[in-house]
Amino acid sequence: MNFPEIPEDLIAQTPLPERDQARFLVFNRGDASVRHRLFQDLPEYLAPGDALVLNDVKVLPARLTGQKKTGGRVTVLLLAKYPDGERWTALVTPRPRLGMEIFFESGTARVLENRPDGEWVLGFSDRPLEGAMPLPPYIRRPQGVTGDDQALYQTVYAQERKADGGDGPSPLGAVAAPTAGLHFTPALLDRIRAQGVRVCSVTLWVGWGTFRPIAGDYRNHKMLPEPYQVPKETVEAIAATRRENKKVWAVGTTAVRTLESSVDDLGRLRSGVGLASLFITPGYSFRAVDRLVTNFHLSSHTPLLLTAAFAGEDALRSVYQTAILEKYRFLSYGDAMAVL
Repeated sequence: MNFPEIPEDLIAQTPLPERDQARFLVFNRGDASVRHRLFQDLPEYLAPGDALVLNDVKVLPARLTGQKKTGGRVTVLLLAKYPDGERWTALVTPRPRLGMEIFFESGTARVLENRPDGEWVLGFSDRPLEGAMPLPPYIRRPQGVTGDDQALYQTVYAQERKADGGDGPSPLGAVAAPTAGLHFTPALLDRIRAQGVRVCSVTLWVGWGTFRPIAGDYRNHKMLPEPYQVPKETVEAIAATRRENKKVWAVGTTAVRTLESSVDDLGRLRSGVGLASLFITPGYSFRAVDRLVTNFHLSSHTPLLLTAAFAGEDALRSVYQTAILEKYRFLSYGDAMAVL
């Protein structure tokens, strides 16, 4: 997909001091209009009886920095933990070799296995230390990840939950924040609930597959599965919204994928757990979601394809061109948009 290149100075390196003061571009598919607001104005677009669906996953501070025996630096991003408590799947940079040891301030890890799709299995001699928040690589600050990111790269409604991986590895949290949700404050959510909107949640344990760059033709891209959970209460809230002919709003592309993955062959939304491997691209027919709140995304990643499927590829390209001209802040710590 040919989208305009994002100028480097528009890639947000830090969040705003007040979450809900981010700029908010509102695109209406009906008349192709664009309005420029603040995120605190979101309640003006919500109606009593609408459902607002949040992804309440918590980001795991799981980026570790270690050393090889030779002294070379190694970066490890923990993905999922095996039931034995000693082994983790992980991304390792630079590419390691089997049997290699990685030394941390406390404890050692050994590279045990090379898994498909670029993942590795590490065995730890001791429980790994809590690491840093896994900020995306396009956030390039001189000071790197700071203590403030522990709170700011996390939604105010995040819940600590472990996915059920059975006998295999299970993620203890997400490797990236559901960034559209970073703009909410407790006060803003209270305002939304007070006007009769059904605020409900799903959980998608966001893995690295969501942000794995697409190489070549996106139609050949493989979406890595990510575990999800849809509570019964959320299904009931959405069913009530449908009966009243109101709108279902998804906050973030991860909430969209969770809901769309939970629709059965008869078009019914089902509660429970599952694996989301649905790759949503232009031409997809949405069955669970009517409105989308999202951030601005990189052109080589799957969230942009989903947003293009929802908004229309040509329309979204025009919206992005407008956002660049208007100096919106892009990507994880940047501004937001809604597609009505």
